[in-house]
Formats: sequence, C-alpha cells, structure tokens
Amino acid sequence: MSFDTVTFEEGEAALDWLSVARAIEEGHRRGRPLLEDVILRRGGDTLLNRSAWIDGLGIAVKAATVFPSNAAQGKPTIGGAVNLMSDEAGTLEAVIDFALVTKWKTAGDSLLGALRLARPESRKILIVGAGTVAGTLIDAYRAGFPDARFTVWNRSPAGAERLAAAHPGLEVATDLEAAMRGADIVTSATMSTEPLIRGDWLQPGQHLDLIGAYRPDMREADDRALARARLFCDSRKTAGETGEFHIPITSGAIAPDAVVADFYEMDAMRRGSDNEITLFKNGGGAHLDLMVSRHILTAWRAARA
Repeated sequence: MSFDTVTFEEGEAALDWLSVARAIEEGHRRGRPLLEDVILRRGGDTLLNRSAWIDGLGIAVKAATVFPSNAAQGKPTIGGAVNLMSDEAGTLEAVIDFALVTKWKTAGDSLLGALRLARPESRKILIVGAGTVAGTLIDAYRAGFPDARFTVWNRSPAGAERLAAAHPGLEVATDLEAAMRGADIVTSATMSTEPLIRGDWLQPGQHLDLIGAYRPDMREADDRALARARLFCDSRKTAGETGEFHIPITSGAIAPDAVVADFYEMDAMRRGSDNEITLFKNGGGAHLDLMVSRHILTAWRAARA
C-alpha cells in the first residue's frame, strides 16, 4: 500500500493563512463529525489521542504528547503523529508532519474566529504568552489584519524579549493590565491553570481569543471575563471539555447555555455591535486536524503537479 508523506518544509511552502482559515470554515459546513478523544496523564505529562471522521473529508488520527519538562533539557515539549485516511475505503492516504498540522490548525482556528468576531478595523493586537504558538499567531493575525501593530506580554520578560528579537517591530509589555486595556484584540496562548486575564480589564469592542487551556483543570480568563463577554467557540464539545468553560459552568458562574454559537453555527458567529466584547475559545479537536490535514494534502499535491 502506498501513501504520501508530507514533511514540514514541503507542506509549509504550499500554505497561506487565509486559505487555511477558509478551509476550516468550509469544513464546518459539512456537518458535525464523529469524534473521540482520550487523554492520558502521567504526572505533568499528557498524551492526547484524538480521532475524527467527517463525511467527504475522511478520517484523521492524531496522537500528541505534551512533556513540559523537556524544555529544561532542550528537547521539544510537544510531539506526535497525524494519519489521514480515505473516506471511501479507509486506506491510509498520507502521514503528515505533526508540527505542521498543529501549527496551521491552531493559529488558523483563532484567525477564523477573529475574522468572524473581531472588529475589522482592529489595529492593536496583544499576545499573552511567548511560546512557540505566539510567533505563529503573529504571522496568522498579520494575514487577517495587515495593518495591525503587535505587543507581547509574558510571565518571563526574557521570553518576551526573545520573541521580540525574532519579530522586528513587536513591542514588549511589562504591565498586562495596561496592555490589555489598550488592545483591540487579545490572544492568549499560555499553559496557565489559574486565570491571568481579568474581566475588569476588558474594554468595550474588544475581541478575546483564548487558546492555551486544553484540559479540564486549565483556564486563562476569570469568571468576570466570561460574564462580561458574548461567548463563542470552535466546537461546543471540545471547548466545553476545557477548564475555560467547564469550571465556570460547574460553579454556576455562567449558565450552561451561555455559549452563543460555535463554528457549526457559522451564520451566528458574528458580533452584535461595535461595543460588545466577544470571547472565542479555541478548543482544538481532531475535527480541525482533519480539516487542515486534508487542506495540506490537497495544497501539497497541487504544488507538486
């Protein structure tokens, strides 16, 4: 049996951010997927095994490992593999570089959320966190908001300075509250288990994009932030299993039906006024890996033709 192997470099050369965002939007118009997630933990380490099946797109199986302590040894903290299988026969079509899929899926998901929910005239974008995802967010958001200026805040100022050195023009903020109050869009990608973002700091018209929390015990924004904003997400199922929604719903801080819409209700994914605060939870999920993997394979094959 033959199948394609898509490397990071070859796949990256065939992609652009707006096309990936459109592929995610089109994928959600096919109807809800079959999904199964399994999370295994050993101490601080995590294995996420995620599978999705969408009629017309096929099957994707991704096994992702998150080993935070690897950073101290100079090793990657995230690893894994993605298999893409045929919808018609279930045969293996491609093995696609895990980092490639994760990079474009994660930031592309948030970009689509911002294109649907943020004010088009947004010009000041704050990135909270200075890890690997932060650099990708700069590239993705710049594609959707080409005139924007970017600022980064990080718990460790040294991490923010390193990111700024790699991205000329990126400003470093030392005061998170002040930086948030001055931003049009706030996008957060941290590993926090306790809220960093305070609802009292949010300003009318802002768009808040939350990426980091992927487990039920993790969250980046406090109850006040969720109470003040109109809530949206990529998938009610996957986002609802993260601490960002699970914790405040369980405590009664927000109602179980507080989420206005997800990407499967695309026509409702829009702000009601220029002054309202919109909050988008990027929950990830294997259905997004499938949509982006299919797009990557199609784009890669077209570039080689």
